[in-house]
This record gives sequence, structure tokens and C-alpha cells, in this order.
Amino acid sequence: MSPTAAFGTRLREALDAHGPLCAGIDPHPALLRESGVGVDPTGLAAFTDRCVEAFAGQVAVVKPQVSLFEAFGSAGFAVLEEAVARFRRAGTLVVLDAKRGDIGSSNDGYARAWFGADAPLRCDAVTLSPYLGEASLTGIVEAAQADGAGVFVLCRTSNPEAGPLQTAVRDEGDSVAAGIARWAEGFGGDVGLVVGVTVSDALDTLPLAGGTAPVLAPGFGAQGGGPADLLRVFGDEAPRVLASVSRDILRHGASVEGLRTAVRSWQDSLRGTLGG
Repeated sequence: MSPTAAFGTRLREALDAHGPLCAGIDPHPALLRESGVGVDPTGLAAFTDRCVEAFAGQVAVVKPQVSLFEAFGSAGFAVLEEAVARFRRAGTLVVLDAKRGDIGSSNDGYARAWFGADAPLRCDAVTLSPYLGEASLTGIVEAAQADGAGVFVLCRTSNPEAGPLQTAVRDEGDSVAAGIARWAEGFGGDVGLVVGVTVSDALDTLPLAGGTAPVLAPGFGAQGGGPADLLRVFGDEAPRVLASVSRDILRHGASVEGLRTAVRSWQDSLRGTLGG
């Protein structure tokens, strides 16, 4: 896989090689304790190291939750930087779950953190919030594409309270979420959508049919989504969906082998659902 190829191309290759599992890395304090490490930078580093050993080269995509590293200050960011670099050296795509979104000039600062040869958190994609308007994201998208990277934009998220905002109808006649989905289609697969697997009416309310934008689908595992929901919710569009599983894998974080076993179980189940 060429590191300079477009993100959409690299993502497709990764999914074909490893299946649709996206392994979340969410070091919640409770998970750190359950894994036998401290809720401190040393414990965070030990837990994250197990995740790197278990997931690198084994899954298509990993998704670290930035806030849970940020909670440990500069020490947490140092752990995240090292983990991202190790995953990328192993050829595993890294989507940083940052959910950033601001005016254009502030977004340019975020872009310098994530994209380009000198970026301290150089990654393959980030999650973004579009609620300052899609146009505010143009600079980040351009910086990502110039680095062979991409973004995933919040569209229909799994938290119930988001529904009224995301389904509100704009003057153009589209809902907010549908407008975001149409906008994403203009980037040739380098801009994806975050659509929760718990959003059971996704195909009815979003213009997904026949599209090219990849879909990052949280909500599998602890939030109730199972492998069969990949097809139930996304139908014919399921082959471009990343099924994000975090806690249901990370609860096995006391050992590398426990994490690997959980990953293999989810991979087998998801591939079986897709007939692979």
C-alpha cells in the first residue's frame, strides 16, 4: 500500500485485506483499572502499548479517542504520538477521534497538528464536527488530501439527543445530516461520514445509496450493535462501512492475547455477515 496514495484508495485496500473492523482505543479510567494498570500516564502507556501490540498489522483501522489521552496532559499526548507513529509504521490506518470543528483559521492549526511530514500527530484521518458550516472544513480537507489522508464528518451520531439537530430541515430542503452527506460525496472517497449503527433509519434519511463516501459506524458492541446490524442498517452500502468496536474489545485489555482474541472474534463475525 503506497503511503502517498489517496486515503479512499488506502482505506479500500485495508478493508479488503483485514475486513471492516475498526478497533477503538478509548482508555477510560475504568478500563485502565480493569486491565490492571494505574489511572496515570504510566498506566496509560502500558495499556496503549498492549493495544499497539495486539492491533498493529491485524486490523484495517484503529481509532484512538483523543480526549482520553488529552486528559493526562502533555504526558498523554506523548503516549498518543508514539502509538500513532507505531501503528502507521506497521501499515495500520489511524483515525484520530478528535471531533474538532472551528472557524477556518483555527482549523488550519488543527491541520498542522495532523497532516504533513512535520505534523506531531500525523495520521490517516480525523473526525470533525461540521456545525460551523461545511465550508469551514475546506482547509482541513485540502491539507488532508495533500498528505494522502482524509476526514470523517459527524453526520448521524448514535447519541439520541443529537437527532433533532441532525435531522432538522434546512432552507435547501435537505436535513442537516443529508446536506453533509451530499457535500462529502464531492471528495472522491477521502471525506467520510460518521453514522451510528444505532441509527436504524440511516438508509431512509440519508442519500447513501450508490455513494463513495466511506462510513465510520460507532455503536457496535457495548452500545448494542451486533455484526448482523451492519447489513440491517446499511444494506447494500455495508461494504464501505467501518464497524467501530471499542469497549467490547478493550475489556480484554489485561493481556495482548486477550485483545487479539477479541479482535479475531469480531473480524470473523463481521466477515461472516458480509459473506467473506
